[in-house]
Amino acid sequence: MAEKLEDYLKGDLKDLKDDIKEEVAKLLGMEAWVYGYPLVIMDVTRAVMTAASTAGQYGAPINEFTRLLTYVNPDFKNVVRISRNGLWSTAFVDLDQEPFVVSVPEITGRYYVMQACNMWTDNFCSVGPRTTGTVAANFLITGPKWNGTAPADVKQTYRCSTRFTWVLIQTMANGPKDFPEVIAIENQYKLTPLSAWGRPYTPPANVPVDTSVDTKTTPFDQVNRMDAGVFLKRLATLMKDNPPYPADGRRLWMMKKIGIEPGGDFDISKVDPAIARGLNQAVKEVQVKIANGPLEIKAVNGWVNPLNLGRFGTDYNARAAVAWLGLGALWAQDAVYPSAYVDGDGKLLEGTGKYALHLEKDQIFPSHVGIWSVSVYSGNFYVVNAINRYAIAPWMPLKYNADGSLDIYLQSESPGPDKEPNWLPSPPTGPINVTVRVYWPEQRLLDGSYKIPPLRRVQ
Repeated sequence: MAEKLEDYLKGDLKDLKDDIKEEVAKLLGMEAWVYGYPLVIMDVTRAVMTAASTAGQYGAPINEFTRLLTYVNPDFKNVVRISRNGLWSTAFVDLDQEPFVVSVPEITGRYYVMQACNMWTDNFCSVGPRTTGTVAANFLITGPKWNGTAPADVKQTYRCSTRFTWVLIQTMANGPKDFPEVIAIENQYKLTPLSAWGRPYTPPANVPVDTSVDTKTTPFDQVNRMDAGVFLKRLATLMKDNPPYPADGRRLWMMKKIGIEPGGDFDISKVDPAIARGLNQAVKEVQVKIANGPLEIKAVNGWVNPLNLGRFGTDYNARAAVAWLGLGALWAQDAVYPSAYVDGDGKLLEGTGKYALHLEKDQIFPSHVGIWSVSVYSGNFYVVNAINRYAIAPWMPLKYNADGSLDIYLQSESPGPDKEPNWLPSPPTGPINVTVRVYWPEQRLLDGSYKIPPLRRVQ
């Protein structure tokens, strides 16, 4: 069927036999879901994380920073696979009426990185030592409607192509002893509407909360539970304020065949029954495919390492997969996220297994700033463990071998007192996966000349 899809699309779907029409609609529905998933998950995440009357650790009103005062709690699931390398300051910003200025203080001796994503999950700015230096600076973020002149004291202007943007700042912390200093830095991050620039500004107090937002179900689960009618209707609506790219013309043409247009009012009850059946099959099957997607990517030593993060272009499959696996990923120049779902022999990683990662001295994850971590997940989330350890990172009191090499142990039970400093507890049952994070990676991690050694199963 897939190879004949082009022929079927030359005409009107209503002229096809019902069984063919249903199958064509299923294929088109899967393409539409993959195309639209990043936008829909971002919008649901925005709604959940801004359903707050005042700023707190895990949510804040629109146009305000929420500042984490500790590493993210392993039970926090409103964002998938969130890093525990630093403390997060994040804000969803509405650029419809005016731009906003993000102000950062001078930060020396500590690495931080700020990104801003549009609602399609593409990054359009990178701020920090790698790109803008360590001095205090102001950055203007504008929406697609704005045409004006930035204030003289703005270092750089970034234009977002969508109405909303998600601003994320990671300020690295070498364990809880670092938290007070990092929090003091976080409190200096400011978000100011352009109309208030140049005078004292305090965000509104007791902002009304949209009570229709489901804040008890994670955004990940909310989107995955949407049937075709709900998902596609939301996608069509969102594309009005968050327009597709010019390069998306062909995908939009395909979606129009099943009644989906930017800003349109998609109503599946008014769609041909055969097409509706195909669309509802699509949203079930495509989620299975995307969940198994990492297993279909060519791995090196069991590790997959996509490098077009945050600059997806028309690679809709990669864009959807990254939104599913790690919403808000940085550009590869700022961080890479090699992940393993299989060991070095190609066998699925299991919670019942015991694994070791051996890194020679010159193989320890190459970073310009020496910041990396290894984390283990069940699906896309941490699982609470007895020693409350969810990453292995270089700031920890790790035990290196006499030759400078490092062994990391991944298993559910302690590998023994002598190995416990290097032990990363894994969930006790079910399939698991491992993600390495390397910030400001060296070129050899970007060009493929550095290869992470395989995870080896041990007795």
